[in-house]
Amino acid sequence: MAMSSWFSRLRCSSKCFFNFLALRSSVSRKLVRTQTTTNSESTKNPLLFWSSSLLPIALAVSAGSLALHPQSDPSLCEASSINSRAEFVVKGSHKEVPRELIDELKAICQDNMTLDYEERYNHGKPQNSFHKAVNIPDVVVFPRSEEQVSKIVNSCDKHKVPIVPYGGATSIEGHTLSPNGGVCIDMSLMNHVKALHVEDMDVVVEPGVGWMELNEYLEPYGLFFPLDPGPGATIGGMCATRCSGSLAVRYGTMRDNVISLKVVLANGDVVKTASRARKSAAGYDLTRLVIGSEGTLGVITEVTLRLQKIPQYSVVAMCNFPTVKDAADVAIATMLSGIQVSRVELLDEVQVRAINIANGKSLPETPTLMFEFIGTEAYSLEQTLIVQKIASEHNGSDFIFAEDPETKKELWKMRKEALWACFAMEPNFEAMISDVCVPLSCLAELISRSKQELDASELICTVIAHAGDGNFHALILFDPYNEEHRREAQRLNHFMVHTALSMEVSGTRIGDGGFEDNEKNKSSIRSEQYYESRKAYSFSCLFLSAYSLYTHTCMCAPLYIEGVEVKTCLLVID
Repeated sequence: MAMSSWFSRLRCSSKCFFNFLALRSSVSRKLVRTQTTTNSESTKNPLLFWSSSLLPIALAVSAGSLALHPQSDPSLCEASSINSRAEFVVKGSHKEVPRELIDELKAICQDNMTLDYEERYNHGKPQNSFHKAVNIPDVVVFPRSEEQVSKIVNSCDKHKVPIVPYGGATSIEGHTLSPNGGVCIDMSLMNHVKALHVEDMDVVVEPGVGWMELNEYLEPYGLFFPLDPGPGATIGGMCATRCSGSLAVRYGTMRDNVISLKVVLANGDVVKTASRARKSAAGYDLTRLVIGSEGTLGVITEVTLRLQKIPQYSVVAMCNFPTVKDAADVAIATMLSGIQVSRVELLDEVQVRAINIANGKSLPETPTLMFEFIGTEAYSLEQTLIVQKIASEHNGSDFIFAEDPETKKELWKMRKEALWACFAMEPNFEAMISDVCVPLSCLAELISRSKQELDASELICTVIAHAGDGNFHALILFDPYNEEHRREAQRLNHFMVHTALSMEVSGTRIGDGGFEDNEKNKSSIRSEQYYESRKAYSFSCLFLSAYSLYTHTCMCAPLYIEGVEVKTCLLVID
């Protein structure tokens, strides 16, 4: 069972399949709708009731419990090929997993666990990412239920062994690395749709459900889930990384489309962050605390999602520009015009060239904007004509639009597979992907300054932007064997990050893909961004303080950064 689940991961294991035919043919998740049941245990068991109601303290303790404690023992599970070439390796320490824990996991998961080296290595090395860690997981488990996840986490907590939740493996930013070894919890077998409420326009799913498979399931009901990250991403991972995608300009990011979560905390307790009600003014917004926490607060086991009606009609438009600044200016002007576009994507001429090579197309190799307009047929066409006029005022040319469903699908398919298209130009290179986000008014200047630096580099660099919400990526192709290439890729990445931060205080390093691993980044951005992200722990400690005031208890919450305890928060209440 474990090996078959690993084979399902091969849908995204090779950048050579940039056309993603292999990906779609290998997706074999079957969404099973199960009957919703009412859990009455909370009313029968007062301890369970208090465990759920005292969620703030549980989340705070979870943050500390999931931190990785430093160990002095040398690595016992180092991948032999890691140091064979010049790569970015995340350091870590390792201690041997107790035999008692292995036996407990075997009793919990039965055949749904593995100690096989090849499978552990594949779970410890993110696909389509240059990131690596000095260690790989010691064990990979494949739970089938929330109860199993709770028991697994409880056992790991008891033996003080680190855990890494594992979703669709589509992350390109090092999220699934296991620098300290431990247990990898692969959620791929928890792939059921538990309940669909058509009239409420929401759905309850397990974390292993893929967003593409979910939309196939929802289509007969006239509904869809609007977040569209990389192909193969699963709902649990999308919540953990607070993903967005091309439709975020209209529907928002993951935090705007999740109603409620169920989470297994570091001690094995199961908590629910909210009800299915669309709004509440009571208490902390715990759902959004967990979204984007990247596994540091708990393991997500159930997600209630907000759904949307499938648009009645849509139009996809494309327009070419002499410079990326002209294209960015049109994106900004379009948003300021009040037009409710559902997508505004920008591709520079290098990215268009990659798409042509990978797909055998002959698109004009100039900076290009792609739009999508939805609504009634008359409204969509009216929006298209307004944007065409805006584009013509900013040196736009060759404005074309498509209404045929197959043509529209093909255009967005090429955009979605942009990363794999880049590898068509340099099949043996790796890609360092910059991800920065600034206020919309700063986007044109940021892209223009970055583009000048990228064009002057010897490396092949492409630019892709979610231009409607101020977020853009630069894909920097480099030879992992070449030290000069590595340094140049880092320099370009640092330049864009520093430029974004210098332009506007609210500029951020990560726009829509979660927080990138920073072991490779020794610049001041590490202190400005990496450590800043860890301050979320302090926010959790506010909950701990509130709970301590309520119960008059004394609690100690250690704060770890990269496995090193840097501060201890001691809360003493008389």
